[in-house]
Amino acid sequence: MHRLCTATGRRDVLSCGSNVPAAGVAFVAVLLACLPGCTSMCQWWHNGGKVGPEYCPPAVQVAEDWIDSDDVRVRSESAGHDPWWTVFNDPVLETLVANAYEQNLDLRTAGFRVLEARAQRAITAGNLLPQSQQAFADYARRQTAQRIGMPAAGQSFSIWDAGFNLAWELDFWGRFRRAVEAADADLNASIENYDDVLVTLLGDVGLTYVEIRTLQTRLEQVRANAEAQRGSMRIAEARFREGATTKLDVFQAQNNLAQTESVIPTLEIALRQANNRLCILCGIRPRDLQEELDTGPIPVAPSEVAMGIPGDLLRRRPDVRRAERALAAQSAQIGVATAELYPHIAIMGTVGLEANDFAQLFRGKAFTGTVGPSLRWNILNYGRLLSNIRMHDARFQQLATEYQSAVLRANEEAENALIAFLKSQERVEILTESVDTAQKAVDMALLQYREGKTDFNRVFTLQIALALEQDRLAQGSGELARSLVEIYRALGGGWEIQCQASEPMEFTETAVDEAP
Repeated sequence: MHRLCTATGRRDVLSCGSNVPAAGVAFVAVLLACLPGCTSMCQWWHNGGKVGPEYCPPAVQVAEDWIDSDDVRVRSESAGHDPWWTVFNDPVLETLVANAYEQNLDLRTAGFRVLEARAQRAITAGNLLPQSQQAFADYARRQTAQRIGMPAAGQSFSIWDAGFNLAWELDFWGRFRRAVEAADADLNASIENYDDVLVTLLGDVGLTYVEIRTLQTRLEQVRANAEAQRGSMRIAEARFREGATTKLDVFQAQNNLAQTESVIPTLEIALRQANNRLCILCGIRPRDLQEELDTGPIPVAPSEVAMGIPGDLLRRRPDVRRAERALAAQSAQIGVATAELYPHIAIMGTVGLEANDFAQLFRGKAFTGTVGPSLRWNILNYGRLLSNIRMHDARFQQLATEYQSAVLRANEEAENALIAFLKSQERVEILTESVDTAQKAVDMALLQYREGKTDFNRVFTLQIALALEQDRLAQGSGELARSLVEIYRALGGGWEIQCQASEPMEFTETAVDEAP
């Protein structure tokens, strides 16, 4: 029923270090032979006395190399464990990353989930010890009926007792050990989830910071263009007063200036929204960060990037590792469900003291106790138990497919970010040349317009083209920096910050204001 190939991530027989005691092997052999074919005797033995499948990671599709690996800008060495944000040489970005790591609330929530999983694992491991351990003490006053045929009929007496009882179900079929395996995998998955939240968080900080710098640059350029167009409008007005041109030139200049100035509020809205988003990422309430951020250029990305090989994604990406750990936990749950097909063998015991008078309770003759084995077997529930195994097996198949899909998505994200990085460099080079020629054209057209050698329509057209090209260049430079951040995030970079000392904080804010 559970014989699966490695493509689905399980194998039924795996040598293990634990040994099964020789006593009872014959009984186990008969029992396993009589049950409706779930775990063979050989399989149970090699699994270390555990029923159910043994887990191994499923096969996944991983490319041998990147599509653009032949590009000289793509280095084959691994990205390593250096913080990716340091490649921009921007102290403000490094401070923002440190603040987000220390203060982000979503990351803190993920950390508490790790603590929860750790405690749950300890609870599960406790089942390997006696599951029920209770100390008790009771007192009862009893009145017997007068119409019963016993010497004590109609009498009243007291009963004092105190003691300790224990029930220990032996993990004969590996039910509790499989549960510990599942808890271990769940704990590891929660740790990987924390790392995944951290990778996403630091990537979002980098992307938001690049967006802020890009919007600041675009605003600066729009305001500069508006000032230049205001000067052109004054030239048009002067020439109109001199009678050299018609009012049409003035209207064109006014229209050009109004179009340019209308962009400013839109950019200011986007800048404020990015500012607020950065505040939330850093775990503080939204406020103006102008004092801390000031203004600055768009982060400059290096021309080369270390990508390693696609197979590194299985090791570096926390979301991929989390999907694999969730799969391992579900495999163990199949073993837990399979163990329910077999009898529960336990040792029950009670020791205590019992007497009619409290003064006699601690005498030697007051001792009482019981001890003995117990066997319970759900022999009439096999339909439900088998359906429960099938349910867990189907869930395992789902998670196996999700894990394989996570690997493919990781490869896709890295490839998408890489091609965006390479092509953005080419676009920025072209746009830089375009802006230079557009600026020269505007300067020449204004000079010719002052001298009356051309009409204002050419100045109008060239100024619009210059503003458009400058805005495209700013956006292209921002996209180049964004694509590099996306590469590092796609490669799973960022969680390494846990192994390094945090940078000094330049701005923080308490979560709750003090009352005045």
